[in-house]
Amino acid sequence: MSAAPAEPPAQWHRVLTLLADISLFIGTRAVWAQAASHRLPVAAVISVCYASILVCGVLALVVRRERSLARLDLCVLVTAVTLVLCTWVMNHHGSDEALLTAQAARELAAGHTVYGQPWPWLFGHGVAVTPTVTGGYDYTYGYPPLAPLLTAAVLWLGPGDIPATAVATGALVVGAVVLWRLLPGPSRSAATMVCLGFGILPAYGRLGYPAILALALLVPVVVRWPRIGRGGRLGPAGVAQAACLGAACAAQQLPWFLAPFLLAGIYAVRRGELGARAAALVVLRIVGVAVTVWLLINTYFVVSEPGDWLTGIALPLTQGAVLHGQGLVDVSLYLTNGSDRLDWYSHASLLLLGGLLAVFVLGVRRLGPAATVLPWLAFFLATRSQDGYYLMMTPLWLAAAVTAPASEFAGAWQPRPRLLSGPGRRPARITASVVMLCPALVSAALAVTGTPPLRMRVAAVHRASATTLSRLTLRVANTDDGALTPHFTLTAGQGMDPYWTVVRGPAVLPGHTAATYELRPPAGTYRLPRPGARIRLRVFTASPQTLSSTYIRLPSA
Repeated sequence: MSAAPAEPPAQWHRVLTLLADISLFIGTRAVWAQAASHRLPVAAVISVCYASILVCGVLALVVRRERSLARLDLCVLVTAVTLVLCTWVMNHHGSDEALLTAQAARELAAGHTVYGQPWPWLFGHGVAVTPTVTGGYDYTYGYPPLAPLLTAAVLWLGPGDIPATAVATGALVVGAVVLWRLLPGPSRSAATMVCLGFGILPAYGRLGYPAILALALLVPVVVRWPRIGRGGRLGPAGVAQAACLGAACAAQQLPWFLAPFLLAGIYAVRRGELGARAAALVVLRIVGVAVTVWLLINTYFVVSEPGDWLTGIALPLTQGAVLHGQGLVDVSLYLTNGSDRLDWYSHASLLLLGGLLAVFVLGVRRLGPAATVLPWLAFFLATRSQDGYYLMMTPLWLAAAVTAPASEFAGAWQPRPRLLSGPGRRPARITASVVMLCPALVSAALAVTGTPPLRMRVAAVHRASATTLSRLTLRVANTDDGALTPHFTLTAGQGMDPYWTVVRGPAVLPGHTAATYELRPPAGTYRLPRPGARIRLRVFTASPQTLSSTYIRLPSA
């Protein structure tokens, strides 16, 4: 009697494998062209990857067995890893974060202090720098120490930021492989596509972002996270997940915002299963393991430089960086002439984070699957709202979508305040959720409706040539009640150019007064953009945090 024929793969599995395969085309041609000019072995490997992509595309549509398609998923993953490594070989010079991480690793290896030490010589020559509202720049390392610790072990790889970009790229590859292995078979190609396809996350890895290391450590934490502590025991797997959570928090600050949602969700699920006391004990064990690992990684710095270490790891929250990103701050940056209530963006972000956490606890049965997405909503209101905060954590969205479905939260405990109980509890919960989010919305409204405290007009222009400025004279009026310390810059696009030096004019401009300021470009001269381009004058103050800006017209030469 012949054996029954094997079940064919599901059509959605074929489509997912094909999409992951197609995503590997993105950006590959540019790397091949670069390699073909001076690194022929790398170009040859990329050409083999092209052949693999084409063959995998054909096989994804014609194989007849689930096992064959699973092997094809593995081939697509290997091809993706190979392309990521080839791209790193060709482009391994990172961003300012990579330079800072590599320098921190070298200082650590030499026995020097890491935190609170400015390294201005790392910047310039196209390397981005973080300007602050105080009129200066942040040249110090402002992340937890795991990335420099790992980078210090591979300093032999090369000069500059090469070791830091290698650590971040290696972490991404390992994280992608771990996610691929932990996901159910038919969903594995989604891990290849999200982590290594499209060219987005590999670019962040090559730039040396410590957040990529944090992402890789969060992957095993998030996969099947509602099952952590099931039955009241962590077990080896739960202990490992808690340890990875602590290590992720020691790599970068983004996991700090995710951890409360995961812990609240685990408590709700376990309380529904075991009761309040047992659920609390499970969460305490997780926190204990995570904090222990976090402290072990930070111990050397806590002992050797406690003050600078604490200031350093909190730096992104306290440095007063200027507005930047794709969030609500664009209203003040681009759509209006500024605001005298920039601090309220930060207030709105923190209030939204707290409100979302409260709403999550209140409706965990519905919102549980979104625990890995909710925290990043708060960054849309923050003063620094770069899309990288969302992009770099997207593999966690996938991990939760596949392994933490709504069924995992069906029996989760939800608080039942008296006001939310009874026959109309669903509308009451919705009302309560809106009330919890209102403070953030009010704060955001206050931020965007602020008015610029300074009024500026061009009084004189001094040119070094027909296309360059050497001096700019402004008449500035402070319409606010309090004194302000202005810091000036000109920009011709998005982002912000370096501050101009005040050659003449008061450092502090009292309220309801006006003064003349003569400004010098940071490089001595300022090249004017093409004719017709709009030049925006921006003025930041630190206390209070304000932005005043206006488009300026320069007289013809």
